[in-house]
Formats: sequence, structure tokens, C-alpha cells
Amino acid sequence: MSELPRAVQRERTAIRRVSPSRPIRVAVADGVVSIDTSVFDYGCGHGADLRYLESMGIACSGWDPVFAANADRVEADVVNLGYVVNVIEDPHERVEVLRQAWALARRLLIVAARLSLEADLPSRPNWFSDGFLTARGTFQKLFEQQELREWLEESLGEAGIAAAPGIFYVFKDASARESFSASRFVRSYPSQIASRYQTLYEQHQQDFTSLAEFLSERGRLPRPEECAAAAALEAELGSIRRAVLVLNKIKGAAAWEQARDRKANDLLVYLALSRFPKRCKFSELPNETQLDVRAFFGTYSCACEQADALLFSAGKQAVIDEACRSASVGKLTTDALYLHDTALHEMPAVLRVYEGCARVLVGRVQGANVIKLRRDKPKVSYLYYPGFESIAHPSLMGSLRVDLRRLRVNYLDYGSSDNRPILHRKEQFVSPAHESHTKFMRLTKQEEDHGLFDRSELIGYEQHWNELLRSRGLRITGHRLIRQRGGGVETR
Repeated sequence: MSELPRAVQRERTAIRRVSPSRPIRVAVADGVVSIDTSVFDYGCGHGADLRYLESMGIACSGWDPVFAANADRVEADVVNLGYVVNVIEDPHERVEVLRQAWALARRLLIVAARLSLEADLPSRPNWFSDGFLTARGTFQKLFEQQELREWLEESLGEAGIAAAPGIFYVFKDASARESFSASRFVRSYPSQIASRYQTLYEQHQQDFTSLAEFLSERGRLPRPEECAAAAALEAELGSIRRAVLVLNKIKGAAAWEQARDRKANDLLVYLALSRFPKRCKFSELPNETQLDVRAFFGTYSCACEQADALLFSAGKQAVIDEACRSASVGKLTTDALYLHDTALHEMPAVLRVYEGCARVLVGRVQGANVIKLRRDKPKVSYLYYPGFESIAHPSLMGSLRVDLRRLRVNYLDYGSSDNRPILHRKEQFVSPAHESHTKFMRLTKQEEDHGLFDRSELIGYEQHWNELLRSRGLRITGHRLIRQRGGGVETR
């Protein structure tokens, strides 16, 4: 690549990610990238896409002018040029890079670029060349969808197929292009190939089940010594990757992808909190954790760098506030997010680290089952609500509050109070997968239908709540609201 203007800092464009990029996810979902294809990532950055593909058993390699400059640029069935052309400020060099990537593709080139509709321009853009410079000194050229299509065809002499907004496939073979296009508009029917995969699966079902359990737990391919079933399938089918291909054809790959993201995030949270008191050496990690680090992050230093960035983010209250508001589970109030302890692992990673910092200080709080994450101050509280599962509106018995700024802990005991705070809308505290979620939600609906939540100041404490029920001729049995009429009862 040509010498950069001093104003442009291309080395800052690569984003450190745990999850794969959108173009790679789309390509895997469309089936143009699979166990049967090799992939070359042109401009691979820190290598997140390569680690993802490797975990799926897909042969891949990559090159990057900054982070993998010594790697070879080699041919592959599929070449990914993801979000590269939009960061090149020289229009002539942009075309040259596109053509170099195209020359390496045996079957397909994937091109992704940022679109105008996906980006927020600065209020006063620093215009440069045919784009603008960001606050970090990087260059961005924003395309329109049709503009990107026309630029690809003009530069390569081949028509691209829109895979998604900002993502195009350019096929080397016209018949392959038309075959893919047709597949998007016709139904699929069982085939002899599908039957062959089904036959292989049925012949070795026990081993495939064990392999699936490993993938769901670890989110990566096993070593033969880690999974006897994988070793048996490798001996029978020739490779672990082919075994995963069969499994994906029968069961789909979505579960393994989710497992990979989940495991990678778990590892980041662990490494972030391992700074207290001192992070161990790589050689001191359990062998399976070392394999996880290599599969998800490439190197221990890269994993630790991302973990440190996560830990630093947890110290920014604005980041915590945004994460609380975006969390899919939990009861959000004006100053905090409340959640049941069973939902903690479903929180964004930065909130898990935020809570983990408090737990590093105080350890596990016995009996606490509701966690309060303050959005406006660096404070985490552990609340004890006995009978959360069995009592419709459990009372608060105790609260341990951790002040992360002052590193202080204090405890409030509500056990002797005759008017304790109580919980409502318990379904908001737990995951939708929680076994009692439907039961909790049904009670909340009954209470809403009777207007019991119309005045929030009357429902927060035991005495007020019980008086409100009596005044309405209602009582609660289990998790059902019952109206009492003239000595009889009517279940609602």
C-alpha cells in the first residue's frame, strides 16, 4: 500500500472483537462459507473472524498490513474483504486493493463497506479525499448501497449480488452466481446429500451426541484427547471438521455459534477480574483454558488486552448506565437495574465485571438472591428476599451495599421491621427461561387488571400493600389473586 498522509491513522481502524464480523456471519448463514470451503481474510485485523472460522472447523488464513504483515497472501475458495475499502483514502489504491483480493478468490469475493445509513456523521465533518477523517485520525468513505454495487462492477467487470446492506458477493463463475441467486427464491427439498448426512449421523449417533455436548459447553473444536467421541469420529470420517459438517447439517450451527460467544465472554469476564489481586501467567492456566484462549483470542496477551479494556469500561458510569438500559433482563428504575442472581450470566459482559468487582471485595453474600446495580453511582447491593420463588411478594430482610469508589461495605437489617419493602413484577427480575417466569407474569397481569399498580406509593411496603388488598376485597394465595365475595371466593 502507498505511503499514508500524516493525517490518516489506518492502524487504528481495526476493531478488537470477540464475535465474528457481520459479513462472515452472513456468509456462513447463506452457506457460501462452510466446512467445504477455504477462506482467506484480506485485511484480517486482530483475527477475530479467523478464530471464529477455525472454531467452526473451516480452513482459513489471513493477512493484514498492520497486524499480520508477514503472513502470506494466498488463494482461497472464498476471500473476505470486510470493511477494508471504506478506510482507504486514495480512490486509486482502493480499486487496486479490491482487484488484489479478487485475484486471490477461486470462487467468491465478499466485499463489505460502511453505508451512509449505518453511520452518524460528526456535526462538523473533517472532509478528506472523498470521505472524512474521524476523531481518531482514521479515514471513512461512506457508500450508498447502489453506489457500492456500481463501483464493484466498474472495478471488476463483474456484477455483485447484494447479500445484505453494505455486503456483496462477487462470484468467479457465472453459473455459481445464478445458482446462488436461484436458491434464494426457491424451496429446498430433501436430497440424496441430506440423506447421506442423516445416515452417517444415525450410524454414529452416540459419538455425535457427545461431540455436540462438547461444542455446546466449550464453543470450539475439541482436541482428540479432550473428547473420545471426537477421536472416534475423526478416525471414521477423516477429520473432526467433517464430523462437525455432518452435525451442522443435521442440527444446525446456531447453537455452537452462541456457545462460542458465551464462552468467549465468560473468559473475558474471568480475565478482567483476575487482575485482583494479580493475573496469573498463561502457563498457570488449566490446559483447557489455554486452548480456549488460543481458539477465541489467538494469544494470551490479546485476551488480556481486551479484558483490561472491559475492566476499564466497567469504571465508567456512562457505560454502566447504557448497559443497564440495554439489558434484556432485569427491572430498570430511575437509578438502578435489579435482577435475580440466576440472571447475572445473561447480563452484558461489562455489567458482569461491574458486579464482579463488588464480589471480589466481599465474596459471595450468603442468602442474597437479588442484585441491585446502581446506574448513577459505582455501588452494588446484594438483597436478601427469602421465599422469592414461593412467596408472591417477598419481603426484604437484609441489604449489603458495596461502595466501589470508597471500597466500603455496609449492611442494613430489615428483619425486625414491621413494614418491610416488598417486591412486585417478579418476572422482570428473571430470564424468560426461568421455570417460574410464566407464573410470575400471570400474577402481575391479574394485579394490573385490578388496578393495584395505579398508585406506586401504596404498593412498596408490606402494610400499605396488605391494606390495599383488603380495601379491594382481594387476597393472594400462592401466585393467584382471589376476590372474596360475601363469604365465598372467586378465583381470577
